[in-house]
Amino acid sequence: MFIPLHDHNTIKHVYKPFVNWTLLAANVFVFVVIQHAGIGDAATITDYSYGLISSVLFDMKDLTPDLQAVPDAATLVTYAFLHGDWMHLIGNMLFLWVFGDNVEDAMGHVRYLVFYLACAAGAGLAYAITSFGSDAPLIGASGATAGIIAAYLMLHPHVKVWVLALGRIPLRLSARWVLGAWIVLQVYNVVLNQDSNVAWSAHIGGLITGAILVLFLRRRGVPLFDKNL
Repeated sequence: MFIPLHDHNTIKHVYKPFVNWTLLAANVFVFVVIQHAGIGDAATITDYSYGLISSVLFDMKDLTPDLQAVPDAATLVTYAFLHGDWMHLIGNMLFLWVFGDNVEDAMGHVRYLVFYLACAAGAGLAYAITSFGSDAPLIGASGATAGIIAAYLMLHPHVKVWVLALGRIPLRLSARWVLGAWIVLQVYNVVLNQDSNVAWSAHIGGLITGAILVLFLRRRGVPLFDKNL
């Protein structure tokens, strides 16, 4: 629907959003170096070793010893650093790049890192519950970025964002329209598109987690809904 390119929103509280940069670099590093860019057996092994598998998380099944790389609970976070292909990675990283720095600015470095990982975990748990007993590994940062989208929308709904509509038409729109449309699409799909391979429930879980946590993790004095404009 919309591909975010740039927002007109300056950093006010931090010198540099280095946590957001680190998360971007970590996602790219994992995909290129550890997942071998999603090609071959190494990518499949990584997906099962570090991806979130509902049946394993809830102790219905066990991974074989050669696949058991981290404790089952840790996959609530590790899955969010894996991606299926370049388009999957680039799509998530664009949202993280455009919106994550301002959420970090509103929270501070440490709390933003906690926020990001908690949104990943909340999204993963929502997926695991709604796909109870599934053996398919969940991978991707979209649940964590959904939390960022929720936080950004609650912090800066009136900020102008440059997007590509339908992948080709440049438009400058308020964040409330861009991100609001994205949220409506997630709700629509989780209700009416249940046969899709996309983990829509993870997106909803990330949105809810992000919307709740931004209330408590933003800096003292940082308003909601651009009330300082």
